[in-house]
Amino acid sequence: MTPNRRTLLNASVSATAMLASTALAGQSHGPSSGSPAGAELNCSPEACAAASEDFGHIIHKRPRAVFRPTTSAGIAEILRWAGQQGLTVAARGQGHGIYGRSMTEGGIVIDLGALATIHRVEPDRVVVDAGATWHAVLEATLAKGLVPPVLTNYLGLSVGGTLAVGGIGGSSSRHGLQTDQVLELDVVTGEGRQLTCSPTSSAGLYDAVRAGLAQCAIIARATLRLVRVPERVRRFQLSYPDLPSLTADQRRVLDAARFDQLQGAVVPDGAGGWRYLLEAGVFHDGQSPVDDEALLAGLSDRRESAVITDLTFRDDANAFAKLETLLRSNGQWFNPHPWLLTFLPGSNAMEIASEVIAGINSEDIGPFGRITYYPMVTDECRTPLVRLPGERIVFPFNLIRIPASADKANAERLIARNRELYDRIRGAGGVLYPVSAFPMSSRDWADHFGAQWPLLREAKAQHDRGSHLTPGYKLF
Repeated sequence: MTPNRRTLLNASVSATAMLASTALAGQSHGPSSGSPAGAELNCSPEACAAASEDFGHIIHKRPRAVFRPTTSAGIAEILRWAGQQGLTVAARGQGHGIYGRSMTEGGIVIDLGALATIHRVEPDRVVVDAGATWHAVLEATLAKGLVPPVLTNYLGLSVGGTLAVGGIGGSSSRHGLQTDQVLELDVVTGEGRQLTCSPTSSAGLYDAVRAGLAQCAIIARATLRLVRVPERVRRFQLSYPDLPSLTADQRRVLDAARFDQLQGAVVPDGAGGWRYLLEAGVFHDGQSPVDDEALLAGLSDRRESAVITDLTFRDDANAFAKLETLLRSNGQWFNPHPWLLTFLPGSNAMEIASEVIAGINSEDIGPFGRITYYPMVTDECRTPLVRLPGERIVFPFNLIRIPASADKANAERLIARNRELYDRIRGAGGVLYPVSAFPMSSRDWADHFGAQWPLLREAKAQHDRGSHLTPGYKLF
């Protein structure tokens, strides 16, 4: 379930001298002679320590230096220089990875936080730097009465970060993933070339970069589709006694397209058991009343437990911020987060989920964690490298673990368990969403991408021949 900064070195000689001097001094240096104003290669212990940590708090890899560009030219220069030096490079947004995939041991971390300009908002699109957060994008587009069709539940992630993996949200049944909203990308390849790609220009690179795990290029700027923003969201949370009844109603409302957003979850009930929740939203203009009775007709939920609220679109989109504030205040935001994120085939989703849940202790999820479980239609999911089960209806099934303690042994146990569960899910036709906490081998990744593996492999060979980019995934 992030952004940061960029700049530029003008010559490899200047960069080499700067790296050597900062490594000796152990502190940040500003621009050296012959490099552009604002150039910075930071080798300070503080910067390197920060870049060796992510939201997962599981993997730690210390880079040699952190680079904070403000232009795509800066990214290109440092990538060319790093290639000459034989150094690996990892781009970092807000640091919300959970298994060290935006880290590099002894290499260069490119912190994209300063590359966060929202360049323009047009009637059907927004042009934005990759380091901007989705929260910043939303605020800019709301001012024009527009919104990205798909928003992640947590808006503190960076644009470039989610486009590198897919980007899913409550409206994905209607619009696909965030990668399906991309009209054009400005990227910097592993070779240090600045290119623009789209469905009609360098289409192969366009397909290899979207959900390509930053293996052949770093996204510098994105042009994204926009739609008119709804005035308000009528939000429904319905409670069920068990997974079969939840699943039946989720399928019923999905088939009837009753809601504009549809999600659901299994959460600890505080007594060692589980609560089963359907979570959905209907967009409306704030003038015409929403017919709650029609929307909920025929459903078997515990109606006395239903929670129905009516929010502005902004407030609804920012709902997760309240949980973030709570988790930061009680310290759980900083505990390990050994998450597992997958997609289940619609044909056997309930059976797989039931088996997995039966073997899980609610303490493994944590009092504020959840098991995400809901159906979505894949008609609008067209990004080649976003892998989904081969059925029209699939279920995102995610173990969003938020442990109550920072116990390292417990985190390691859950990581090992994630691998066991993934193998079981994979054997039943499920597919990984590649934001998960357990190790994957190159063979695992080849199996994951399946028929699309040659697309990524060939793009890697063409655009990152030295295999310098994003080593944390261990794809190649």
